[in-house]
Amino acid sequence: MKQSLQLKIGQQLTMTPQLQQAIRLLQLSSMDLQQEIQEALDSNPLLEVSEEYSDGHDEPDAPLNGKDSSQVENSEAMANQDMPDDLPVDSTWEDTWSAGAGLRSTGGGIPADDDYVYQGETSESLQDYLLWQMRLSHFSETDEKIAEIIIDSVDETGYLTQTLDEVLAAVQRDDPEVTLEEVAVVLKRIQNFDPVGVAARDVGECLLIQLNHKPTDTPWLEETRHIIREHLDLLGNRDYRTLARKTRLKEDQLREVMKLIHMLHPRPGDTFAPSDSEYVIPDVSVRKHNGRWVVELNPDALPKVRVNEEYAALSRNAKSADDSQYIKQHVQDARWFIKSLESRNETLLKVANCIVQRQQAFFEYGEEAMKPMVLNDVAEAIEMHESTVSRVTTQKFMHTPRGIFELKYFFSSHVSTEDGGECSSTAIRALIRKLVAAETPAKPLSDSKIAELIADQGIQVARRTIAKYREAMNIPPSNQRKSLL
Repeated sequence: MKQSLQLKIGQQLTMTPQLQQAIRLLQLSSMDLQQEIQEALDSNPLLEVSEEYSDGHDEPDAPLNGKDSSQVENSEAMANQDMPDDLPVDSTWEDTWSAGAGLRSTGGGIPADDDYVYQGETSESLQDYLLWQMRLSHFSETDEKIAEIIIDSVDETGYLTQTLDEVLAAVQRDDPEVTLEEVAVVLKRIQNFDPVGVAARDVGECLLIQLNHKPTDTPWLEETRHIIREHLDLLGNRDYRTLARKTRLKEDQLREVMKLIHMLHPRPGDTFAPSDSEYVIPDVSVRKHNGRWVVELNPDALPKVRVNEEYAALSRNAKSADDSQYIKQHVQDARWFIKSLESRNETLLKVANCIVQRQQAFFEYGEEAMKPMVLNDVAEAIEMHESTVSRVTTQKFMHTPRGIFELKYFFSSHVSTEDGGECSSTAIRALIRKLVAAETPAKPLSDSKIAELIADQGIQVARRTIAKYREAMNIPPSNQRKSLL
């Protein structure tokens, strides 16, 4: 095979590092972006946090969200910007960026002289609480060893995960003389710790232990014990008709028994389940001003950054070409970073404005008035690519009078109506929740009945679609929603 050289001419798109940076910043959440900005501040000595605008003047008169959409550049067009390789180091235009640029300051916030010190969070697990009670009780040394193994075998819901034989085998490794009866006695003592019913081996045992702590003159106590011992399966299936027939209780009597059962806690460990608090920083806020819904960026979500002009000016007096090039390169990187932040800011505001304009009915009347909207609708309205809209709506949050929502929340598919219109899936979910909340507990609505009631409002939804939406909202089926109370 003969080797030869060939020259071909072709075209291909290449993403510049600046464009890659802009796209990466666009998809970051506010908290991730703050970390990204801090890393940029640590790595670039020419970049600094600014407490005021770089030109030294007051805030601009025109708010950023008051810009005409034609004046806001597309973030995807940054690759086509004509920027010289060697940027002047003495200019100050656009050297400062902040999410609050142009937003009127209300003078709020925490005063600088107030010292809020985080004292730390104290949390106690269920095992810690049970061990604390054990140490306050009069346990022998052997019983303490048994109790520690039992407590260590209790899961987060409060139930014992090992059998008595397994606990005995673990204890006998250190003390072969321990008997099964001793383990059972220690377990019974622990089951009467707080929360009552902890370390139970099944739901029936847990509920019966709690009933034993009720006063002996509690109404319907014996009937409740009998139902839990003999008919727990019927109780779990909510088969009240069969339950009433087998227990020979009338409906009003069975209702009193159910009231007593509802006072019990089938998962005693839930009160000690750790709850990780999740904090959300809204990127934009929506409020009604003079009859119009106004979108504003959150000025407290992002810090202001700028180029340090004193360091940038050192390039003119640098002793060597390497020092001068080092400073110029970092100045250029800093300005590209600032422009990427500004582009992210403008794109986020454009998308948020478009969402609010299309979903004004939601802000006025709630979820049932939500209109169907997909990413392509917003992309066409603001003349951006659908992938850009997807990035800017992921992990970005909007503060509204109705609560805080992720921007993705406002997008939903559509369902046709009888008059040829469209209804969003979010509105249908809201209707399902409304109907289920208003149903009679003794006769809950089936999926078919819910579909009929929604059809009466002119919205055609299949029964299987109702079932899919109901399951997505963690609403149990009608047979599990049935209740005598």
